Amino acid sequence: MKSFLLSFVAAAVIALPVFAALETGDTAPNFEAKASLAGKVFDYSLQNALDAGLVVIYFYPSAYTKGCNIQAHEFAVNMDKFIAASASVIGVSLDSIERLNDFSADPDYCADKLAVAADPTGAISRSYNVAIREGREGMKDSRGVDVNHDFAERMTFIVMPNGEIVETIGGVSPMENVQKSLKAVQRRQ
Repeated sequence: MKSFLLSFVAAAVIALPVFAALETGDTAPNFEAKASLAGKVFDYSLQNALDAGLVVIYFYPSAYTKGCNIQAHEFAVNMDKFIAASASVIGVSLDSIERLNDFSADPDYCADKLAVAADPTGAISRSYNVAIREGREGMKDSRGVDVNHDFAERMTFIVMPNGEIVETIGGVSPMENVQKSLKAVQRRQ
């Protein structure tokens, strides 16, 4: 009886749907969003960005948090290399556009070089099957400001102009995420 029960539980677990981000070969869902660059709001369109070339879409938990600060800084420091490889970069989080205006202009992080898009409802993140976890009450960012939203998992997609995802990068440190993204776009230059 015990082995039957264990077999039943194992089969049930295996049958559960697996939540996984979009993968290589999938088509990137198109999206439009309010975004910020250098503290100024603009209307971002993935389709318009793809018309200009390869796009790196990186999802991150929240502006002004430890790993996200590192990742934004590394993207900003390496932005000339991404541009030289004919790639644009857009960060996406569940932050409000107001938080992103500050973050995009902050010389320590986005440094007026990295555009970041607001996904306050999580609709864009969900369209890419990026996991969203619930925010914690009372959580403060690195400035001491309340973070009152949920968090997208750190996941990056390299998207070709035809909309095909050619690489998905996740489960690595923020620094490694940027380096792997840069190598991926340089291989496709």
